[in-house]
Amino acid sequence: MSLQDLTADMLTRIRNAIRIKAESVNCLNNKLNRGVADVLVSEGYVKSFDVIDNGHQGILRVNLKYGSRGEQVINSIDRISKVGCRVYSKVDDLPRPLQGLGIAIVSTSKGVLSDRGCRDQNVGGEVVAIVT
Repeated sequence: MSLQDLTADMLTRIRNAIRIKAESVNCLNNKLNRGVADVLVSEGYVKSFDVIDNGHQGILRVNLKYGSRGEQVINSIDRISKVGCRVYSKVDDLPRPLQGLGIAIVSTSKGVLSDRGCRDQNVGGEVVAIVT
């Protein structure tokens, strides 16, 4: 099986795992997926992630986070920039999901950052996903 968009696959796996209230989810490892997972950890949407060596490219295990009563921390996670239609944004035009309560994950020249990090560092880039 050939996967074209590994990041969309990762976001779909996280979305499906949250629906069944799984503790963790395994995704394919690459640089963009590690960056997305790092932003999700730093913004408090997931607990942590680990890179497991399997002899090939590796597996990214994302440990999901839930509220004190078992409620979902991630309500929606949507891929914005797709393989067929890339979406780039200047720092002034970055989306502000739920008026700042959600985050936009942006791939920049300084790495993968949240929209708040992009505004702090004054960089724009490719809008990868929106998490609310």
